[in-house]
Amino acid sequence: MKAIAVCACYVKKNLTDNFKKDNMIQVEGLTKRYGSRLAIDHLTFHADKGEIVGFLGPNGAGKTTTMRILTGYMPASEGKAIVAGRDVFTDSLEARKRIGYLPETVPLYTEMSVWQYLDFMGELRQLPNRDDRIEEVMESVHMTDRADSLISNLSKGMRQRVGLAQALLHKPEVLILDEPTIGLDPAQVRDVRELIRELGGERTVMLSTHILSEAQAICNRVLIINKGKILAEDTPDRLRARLSGGDRVGVKVMGDGAGLTEALNKVPGVTAVHPIKDGEYEIDAAPGGNIRPEIAKAVVNGGWNLMELKAMGMSLEEIYLQLVREEAEEEEAQNA
Repeated sequence: MKAIAVCACYVKKNLTDNFKKDNMIQVEGLTKRYGSRLAIDHLTFHADKGEIVGFLGPNGAGKTTTMRILTGYMPASEGKAIVAGRDVFTDSLEARKRIGYLPETVPLYTEMSVWQYLDFMGELRQLPNRDDRIEEVMESVHMTDRADSLISNLSKGMRQRVGLAQALLHKPEVLILDEPTIGLDPAQVRDVRELIRELGGERTVMLSTHILSEAQAICNRVLIINKGKILAEDTPDRLRARLSGGDRVGVKVMGDGAGLTEALNKVPGVTAVHPIKDGEYEIDAAPGGNIRPEIAKAVVNGGWNLMELKAMGMSLEEIYLQLVREEAEEEEAQNA
């Protein structure tokens, strides 16, 4: 319960204090009710210009509901949301002009060619110089050679690229992507992730996912959500450091490493040594310092051949599971 209390406190202070005009996405107390059920519960967060923010949680956590509210597809029950300086509720049309939205199911007309579809979407948005803009956006999503291809003949990964192209067509300041890699094979996932990284340097990107490794690979910062509430928000590295309570180092030596456990336990700052298998160890260390040089010295001076020395940490999956477990324990304690 201690870690979850720290996280909740951090979210409230950090996000409220950063409710500034230069944030590209600003959300305060956002709530959505379906009758007596709370789909999202007083969410408060922000996203800065050029930042890639991951909205992380299981199916049904409230990610899609939040994104639909931010993009003007659904009203909120209460709260405030500002995107690119425009209030989503009182100035919805202007806000939507500044948003590129890729929903989980990409809205494509499969009987059209890629060019025809983008031209149609550009016409709906009344874009000037449509041909030039279509060429630019197709180049940015690496589809220049598929302009005349029918969308029905494209792979799912290529269709995701077309969906991204339509979201980028009007040069939005903010991109909101709902599960952008769902259903793709590993090669397609890699390509779409790389494309999102490229886009993030030019505009603010908010993406939702329930694939924790995806957020870890792409995002500058993550918001972990469960049952409509934000459990924690920070960079992946800082979340790992805060929740693990210290550092972890991996060591691999040649041979079986006989006697190495005892030697490593004598290194100042080491709190525990965990043998994994012959010659491989994971070492827990007190937070606040880099003890890898001292560990390397102990290994070499002890006559062992050092093969590998690396910093380790909790994965986002471990962080998420810990937070959800602590939230459940807190609820049980409150209901007892």
